[in-house]
Amino acid sequence: EVQLVESGGGLVQTGGSLRLSCAASGFTLDRSAIAWFRQAPGKEREGVACITTGDITYYEDSVKGRFTISRDVAKNTVYLQMNMLQPEDTALYYCAADWAGDGTSWYPHNEMQYDYWGQGIQVTVFS
Repeated sequence: EVQLVESGGGLVQTGGSLRLSCAASGFTLDRSAIAWFRQAPGKEREGVACITTGDITYYEDSVKGRFTISRDVAKNTVYLQMNMLQPEDTALYYCAADWAGDGTSWYPHNEMQYDYWGQGIQVTVFS
């Protein structure tokens, strides 16, 4: 059974840091482009970051320079290191795998491209 499980969320003060993890089972993460999305209350889900099979990374403009996506092949896990967190980063964060694609692209506005999703994890930033 294919599964993605997020962890590492929580409550943090403005300017703080969190590291989200996305652990995969049932398939190997290094053969898929993996993306992080987030959905804030009352807003649409948006792409935040992506790492391709060639380890090329993409970021949404508001998180550039603050968030870093990375992959640990041995642990079959993708991480999202989030620094300098702001209240507007508060959202439910999801990881997603583009399992059927060629692994080279990011689709921040096309959720249908992603075949597998985690259950989501809450990140709350307070001032």
